Amino acid sequence: MRPDKNMTSAHPSSCAAGLSPVRGASTDVVILGSFPSCQSLRHKEYYGNPQNHFWKIIEALFQIDHHLPYSERTSRLTDHKVALWDVVSTCCREGSADARIRSPVFNDLRGLFGSCPSLRLIVLNGSTAGRYFSMMKMTVPVPVSVLPSTSPANARLSLNEKVKRWEIIRTQEG
Repeated sequence: MRPDKNMTSAHPSSCAAGLSPVRGASTDVVILGSFPSCQSLRHKEYYGNPQNHFWKIIEALFQIDHHLPYSERTSRLTDHKVALWDVVSTCCREGSADARIRSPVFNDLRGLFGSCPSLRLIVLNGSTAGRYFSMMKMTVPVPVSVLPSTSPANARLSLNEKVKRWEIIRTQEG
């Protein structure tokens, strides 16, 4: 008898659903990660690992204190017309590493983009998000930029170097 490919292996991966999008009434910039870390899923917060540079970058760009409660940080971020979501909706993964993502199912990004008439930029947080986004083979009417991952696993660039690269997300006022 052949083993069922759906049977649990010696090294089982846990399968999980991601987080809902964070967005306000108007969205100019959408930031897409790959899939939340285990800590983020546990806390139900985007970039919930305190070692992740995301909220420190946001603090540098928008003066939103990274120590504020999550609901306050996201509210202030959406006031700047920036939305957060992930490319992957559900997947199986052992641990938090993007390299271990298996069986990804993608979010309805077309639906999100279609509901953002003022959208001017789509940003992909890291190369894995960029790779999965390109697998979707979507044509979008705005620029798409793959930025350096804010993950603690990406130690190639300093926080200051990441902030410089991420400056493109600032909405243009007036």
